[in-house]
Amino acid sequence: MHLHCYVWSGIGAELRNEAERRPPLPPADPGPFTGSPLPPMRTCDWLLKPARRIDASPASPDDALAWLAERYRSMEGSFLRPADEARIGLGFRLETAREALRNGVDVQWGIWLTGGRFLTCGVVCCSPNRHADYRCPAS
Repeated sequence: MHLHCYVWSGIGAELRNEAERRPPLPPADPGPFTGSPLPPMRTCDWLLKPARRIDASPASPDDALAWLAERYRSMEGSFLRPADEARIGLGFRLETAREALRNGVDVQWGIWLTGGRFLTCGVVCCSPNRHADYRCPAS
């Protein structure tokens, strides 16, 4: 197994556009999904996006956790509800992410930001993925 990290930050209302967030059926037809910057509905479907959407391909789960922590800290000043987020805390988020990655489970964080924006950070387990039999987008 190896890992790919993905990030999206944008206007949260755009997340309602499910046509751009669901891969088309049949998968051979790219539809609007492939070209859309929006995050997919299912975390594993990031693997269907073009390889240029990969933000990082960490060498280990610990490197993926460092990537998550860096993305979190870079947006911390923009959290819509910092007190609520402080109750969850970065330490707890990282602890649960570590456990998930150790078990081959994808990790997806979503946080509302000021100005109606939303941040999503995902770490996807690739080759194999528990939820989909997709080829690696980087190969």
